[in-house]
Amino acid sequence: MTAPQPLALAPAMAEALARWLDAERATRGRSDHSIRAYQGDVLAFLMFLGGYHGQPALPGRLGEVVQTDMRAFAAAERARGLSARSLARRLSAVRSFLRWLSDREGFDASRALSTRGPRHRPSLPRPLAVDQARAVLDLAGQGHDTPWIAARDAAVLTLLYALGLRIGEALALDGGDWPLGDALVVRGKGGRERVVPVLPVARAAVADYLRLSPWPVAPGRPLFRGLRGGALYPQAVAAAMARLRVALGLPETATPHALRHSFATHLLAAGGDLRTIQQLLGHARLSTTQVYTGVNDAQLLAAHRAAHPRG
Repeated sequence: MTAPQPLALAPAMAEALARWLDAERATRGRSDHSIRAYQGDVLAFLMFLGGYHGQPALPGRLGEVVQTDMRAFAAAERARGLSARSLARRLSAVRSFLRWLSDREGFDASRALSTRGPRHRPSLPRPLAVDQARAVLDLAGQGHDTPWIAARDAAVLTLLYALGLRIGEALALDGGDWPLGDALVVRGKGGRERVVPVLPVARAAVADYLRLSPWPVAPGRPLFRGLRGGALYPQAVAAAMARLRVALGLPETATPHALRHSFATHLLAAGGDLRTIQQLLGHARLSTTQVYTGVNDAQLLAAHRAAHPRG
């Protein structure tokens, strides 16, 4: 059976989608990344719906969406190769849009909203071992032929591991943030601000980079510069981490973001409490932070199996 072909999105629906995204950004503080993801999720549904019924989806007609439509969409997405986790997020975005639109168009969306997303087991973060994280930071300062670039890479990666920053948070620092004090105010996802302690090792790594950098430190200008003096992009940090991964024989999961996972996991293993780690990471919900307890449980089980005489 041939899959239904999508139809062009009607102007009224495009306008409704844009207004919903504006509302999500304004009232819920969604990041640009989240807004793009939600837009793609809902667009996929609306385009599918148009092809499935043979007519463009209109705001007033979405009140006619039932579980059969939602299940057909889910089946089509799974057949296309979408993972259960991604599909669950996609259906959640669709339900949120339908709920918002039903309030404005005055229709009952309960038949569509009652559809459950697929069950999926949340994947555990993949942190580095303590000795691996240390090796990454030690070698990062020697990972490039140009000394200031090697020092820059070491400074950025140190901030990810020592402060638990996201890569975007580290690269958003500008000259006005220097010199680093005992604490740093970080603006994270959804515009939420948090205060993180600055360890001496992180301050020293940034100082070493700035001492070698050919670019002046100036408020309003990026603290971390690319080769030609512009803002440093995440891809450059990922490339540096890829070189270190090969040199140290680390797995593919050893990405820059794995250093943030390592920060949380190692802090928890050292006796840090979940509430404190939640605040340091900038998680809106404690349940997001609780995933790191699963990492520790998994590591404990693996160690037990390896050491137990009957393992």
